[in-house]
Amino acid sequence: MLFFLVLQVISVYFIVHYSKYHQAAFGNMANQITGKVNTQYSFIDRYFRLKKTNDSLVKANEVLYNKLKADFELPDTVTRTGIDTIRIDSIAKYRKYTYLSANVVSNSVAAQNNFIVLSRGKANGIRIGMGVVDPNNGVVGIVTDATNDFAVVMSLLHKDSHISGKLLKGGETGTLAWDGKEPNIVTLTGIPKSAKIAKGDTVISSGFSTSFPKGMMIGRVEAVYKEVSTSFFRVQLRTATNFYNLQYVYAIDNAQQEAINQVLEKLKKQP
Repeated sequence: MLFFLVLQVISVYFIVHYSKYHQAAFGNMANQITGKVNTQYSFIDRYFRLKKTNDSLVKANEVLYNKLKADFELPDTVTRTGIDTIRIDSIAKYRKYTYLSANVVSNSVAAQNNFIVLSRGKANGIRIGMGVVDPNNGVVGIVTDATNDFAVVMSLLHKDSHISGKLLKGGETGTLAWDGKEPNIVTLTGIPKSAKIAKGDTVISSGFSTSFPKGMMIGRVEAVYKEVSTSFFRVQLRTATNFYNLQYVYAIDNAQQEAINQVLEKLKKQP
C-alpha cells in the first residue's frame, strides 16, 4: 500500500513536471488551496490578537476623548451691561448693572434649604449679596458665599429666603417665602386685601434692595387666599424660573451696591 502511494506521487510529479497543461492546472489549484489556508490562518491570527487590538483602541479613544471640547471649561468671564434710562437729576450717573454669566454646577430643589453652586467666584467678579437670575430674567436667588472659583446662591426655594416682590398691575409690595413643600411654588405675603389680584397676574422684583433691579420676573399668581384675622392676602405664585432645569444664570453686579450698603450701615449706627 505504501509502495503504491509512492508510485502515485512519482507519477503525479512526472505528469506535472513534463506537461505544461497539467503544470498550469496544478499551479492554479495549489494557489487556491494556499489562499484558503492563508485566509483561515489570518482569521485565527486576528482572533488571538483581538485583546491586543482592543487595548490599543481603548487607549486611542482615551486620547481622543481627552481632546474633546467638552472636557475643557474656561472660567466664566462673559458680561452683559444694563443701564437705567431714568436719571435722578442732571448730574447723577446712570444707574448701571452688569450681568455676569455662570454655569450651574450644583442645584437642589427637594430640601428645606436649597442652594445652588455656580462655576464663577470672586476671581471673576462675584460678590456676596448679588442677585441671580436665569437667562429670561427670572429671579433665582442671592449669592451668600463665594470662593475664588465658585459661588453659593441661596435659592428662592429656601426657608430663609425673603425677597421683596411687587404686583405688576397694582404696585402693592410684599415678601416672598417658600414653605418647603412644592418646588416652583412660593408665597407672597403682606399684600393688603384692598388689592385687586387675579390668577395669572405677574409679580416682579420691587427694586427695594440692592440685589435685584426693579422688574425682574418672579412669577405668576396661581391662587389667592384671605388670611384669617388679618388684613392681608396670602398669594401663591408659580416661579418664572424652572428650578428643575436650571443650567445657566446671571449674577447681577449693582455698581451702587456697596455705596448704598455703607449709607445704610451708617444710619443703623445713629442714635
